[in-house]
Amino acid sequence: MTGDDLEIRNRVLLSLRPAAQEFLSSRLITRQTFAGQVLYEDGAPFTHAVFPHSGVLSLMAHMEDGRGVEKASIGPEGFLGFALIMGGSKAISTSTIQVPGYASWLALSDLHEALAEFECVRQVMLRYAASLITQLMESVACNSLHSAEQRVSRWLLQAHDRVAVDRFRLTQQALSEALGLRRATVSEVWSELQKAGILNYSRGTVTVADRSALEERACECYARIRRAWLY
Repeated sequence: MTGDDLEIRNRVLLSLRPAAQEFLSSRLITRQTFAGQVLYEDGAPFTHAVFPHSGVLSLMAHMEDGRGVEKASIGPEGFLGFALIMGGSKAISTSTIQVPGYASWLALSDLHEALAEFECVRQVMLRYAASLITQLMESVACNSLHSAEQRVSRWLLQAHDRVAVDRFRLTQQALSEALGLRRATVSEVWSELQKAGILNYSRGTVTVADRSALEERACECYARIRRAWLY
């Protein structure tokens, strides 16, 4: 599959005025992403902004003892590199692909040119930045107050929204690392969801069989974060 075959689905790009979309379309490099792919290490200088169209990437925090946890996640509703519009130049987290899909890369020189030429680019990016801050705050509350089943269900619902299909690639190990849970805990939750007919899992592939039931298992944080996406 080539970049020409991949539909532009990123909400930031689609929210721009036609002239800005046309300006960026010839400068975007669109390609597939792969599970476990690291886009930027923490502290690495940005060379491109990245706009996912499908899949999920995690902004990960890693501790000195080797443990890690997801700070926030990004899908087609946003873009990687929001620090760039706030004066930053380096990645503030390790960004890792958790659910594969595809994304577009935009060189910083082209981004700066678009920001200078089209006011709508900055406006849309700042609206997304506000929604990402909401996600960060909700995630802090969620990780502190809600059960493993609620958190797993919430994350799976977000992934389901972002891939827009019922079947997608995701391992228990990847989800356990994103949520800071033991793999055995994630496995136990998935087993219960499978027994309830909500989820099917086989060889690293998840199938959402009953979306409504999965929403009932998730915490209220899912709805709050989703509302923030609709900027």
